[in-house]
Amino acid sequence: MSCHIAAERAAAPPVLRLRARPLKVVLVGNPNVGKSVIFGRLTGRYATVSNYPGTTVGITTGRAMVGAEVCDVIDSPGVNALEGVLSEDEHVTRRLLANREADLVIQVADARNLRRALMLTAQAAAFSLPMVLVLNMVDEARRRGVEVDAARLSSELGIPVVETVAIEGQGLNELKEALPAAAPARIPFVPNGDYSAWAHETASRLRRSRPSSIGRLQEFLGRAVRQPATGLPILAVVLYVIYLFVGVFGAQTLVRLIEHGVFQAYINPAATALADRFIPFAAVRDFLVGPYGLITMGLTYAMAIVLPVVATFFLIFGWLEDSGYIPRLAIFSDRIFRMMGLNGKAVLPMVLGLGCDTMATMTTRILGTPKERLIAVLLLALGIPCSAQLATILGILGGISFAALLTLFGVVVLQIFFVGFLAAQLLPGERSDFIMELPPLRLPGMRNLMHKTLLRIRWYLWEAVPLFLIGTALLFVLDKTGLLRWVVAGGRPVVTGLLGLPAETAQVFVMGFLRRDYGAAGLFQLSHAGQLSATQAVVALTVMTLFVPCVANFLMIIREQGLKAALAILVFVTTVALSTGAGLHYAFRILGVDF
Repeated sequence: MSCHIAAERAAAPPVLRLRARPLKVVLVGNPNVGKSVIFGRLTGRYATVSNYPGTTVGITTGRAMVGAEVCDVIDSPGVNALEGVLSEDEHVTRRLLANREADLVIQVADARNLRRALMLTAQAAAFSLPMVLVLNMVDEARRRGVEVDAARLSSELGIPVVETVAIEGQGLNELKEALPAAAPARIPFVPNGDYSAWAHETASRLRRSRPSSIGRLQEFLGRAVRQPATGLPILAVVLYVIYLFVGVFGAQTLVRLIEHGVFQAYINPAATALADRFIPFAAVRDFLVGPYGLITMGLTYAMAIVLPVVATFFLIFGWLEDSGYIPRLAIFSDRIFRMMGLNGKAVLPMVLGLGCDTMATMTTRILGTPKERLIAVLLLALGIPCSAQLATILGILGGISFAALLTLFGVVVLQIFFVGFLAAQLLPGERSDFIMELPPLRLPGMRNLMHKTLLRIRWYLWEAVPLFLIGTALLFVLDKTGLLRWVVAGGRPVVTGLLGLPAETAQVFVMGFLRRDYGAAGLFQLSHAGQLSATQAVVALTVMTLFVPCVANFLMIIREQGLKAALAILVFVTTVALSTGAGLHYAFRILGVDF
């Protein structure tokens, strides 16, 4: 059956239409209603992420076969409204509908919250586009004692209403079969445009309640993760599990297996041998397989070092998303982020930054205003250690003392709060409202989890790997022109004088910008060689954590915020890192601190 839109409101048998272009289907819905899951089920792996023209808001597009017709499916940002004072995400969704960039609208709704869904239905209906309403998560609604009369709702709105459990694939065939019957929704005229009373009355009539079958345990966990007394210990356990899975298994075990067991053992020697045999030009050989070669450094870095880390993080992050914990963590941390001009949504890129700051910088698009996105990017560049840094910090300072660890994390956290607070006061702009739909707490489905993880890995391969190769090419040029040696030599007086560190640390910091994990590894080697004292290790790791972002992250900041803002962030965080390290060095010396 085709994705044909009925030309008339009257019922008519669906017919296959020949089009000059694929039918454009836009998914619209509140946040956390399963919209992206339905998008993934419809499009499979054929999806791309790009900025909406003129914005930094990302929209996901993919192609789906529905019957015999090809459809372009657009996953718009989750929205709370399409009228009034709107965030940039909401403006993008509204423009998709107002500019007729959609031929058909699929509104995805949480079946547990029909009133809120109908408010968005009324606003979307104003664009007179054919619609289908999807009541998702009907299994959770029924467990909570909520039953919606979908047939009566369809009759009153004049559009198809489909019940789904998207995470399990239930109802997707019915959704495809309903698309030919899509029609503009029939919404009664309200003089003042306030549809809240209509949505409340309609939801009350069509929503039936019965005894809930939700377990006591599930209700207790739902409350516990949002309360400070229980939420903090739960968060500590979650972060520790993330560290074990990403920082130990991903960043150490898998990296060692792939880097040493695959690239250094087979791929790099084979590439070097082929280059020596078939490429007569030394400069070209060095560009490909030299110390700063695209294969021996860039590809090895992207595939053997970063890919295992981001893959393990994508997997565990997807598990936390599908379990319903991440939205509750956002609510729990909202009060803390308010002091820094952000809201609870900022916890998502911050947690993702513990895996890879480059990936996390891109996810700041979920924040509602340009001010919030700029503050989040600044704090990620300043003080969120990636998994490679985190593993090095724990590996070095964990062997010294708990006080050394506490000092480093205390200084870094204080700097994040201080800089965030100042940025909130000084930067122009507003903080967006924080409204978040709470999905149910549940055990994630492994099929959906693996599908989501594979899509994100595919995104990484297409979007991020080129950035690593560009960074490697830049390093190659710096090395061949002698600028790399000049930069290292110029940094030695600052490192030895201001920070009180060995001269070799200057090259480690430069490498930390070009390759963050190698900078961390360099400090690890200096420490195990006995070239760093306990206090020097604390100073060096604090500076490395607060230091400039790696070149891949820097390029991503340029992409998200522009060159001018990226350069300003680069100068600012470098100044903060060096001044903080100098302050620690002199404070330790004056106070006679020895860990």
